[in-house]
Amino acid sequence: MPATTRNERIESRERNPKWQNPPLRIEMAECINCDACLRHCPPQFGAIFNHGIDVIIVPELCSGCDKCLPACPVSCIYPDPEWKAAPDDWWEEPASAGDPYGSNL
Repeated sequence: MPATTRNERIESRERNPKWQNPPLRIEMAECINCDACLRHCPPQFGAIFNHGIDVIIVPELCSGCDKCLPACPVSCIYPDPEWKAAPDDWWEEPASAGDPYGSNL
């Protein structure tokens, strides 16, 4: 059974196979760390996080909905059709007390 809720995707670390669009990624060399993308990511996906000095998109949580794209003032968010699984340390963010989308496991 595919992981359909955000919490299920966090627990399984799997992307919903029904999502047609590739996940997005942030090119940190272009990013100005304004967090506009984070504020525009729909909470049911909750894929964008501050991670140290970087802003990251956890690909398994990103539906590729593009809601963050118009919010970015420097256009540094791109489709990532060749995406790879998020590193283990990225998974600390969605499970933390500081999860901006509010679903701590």
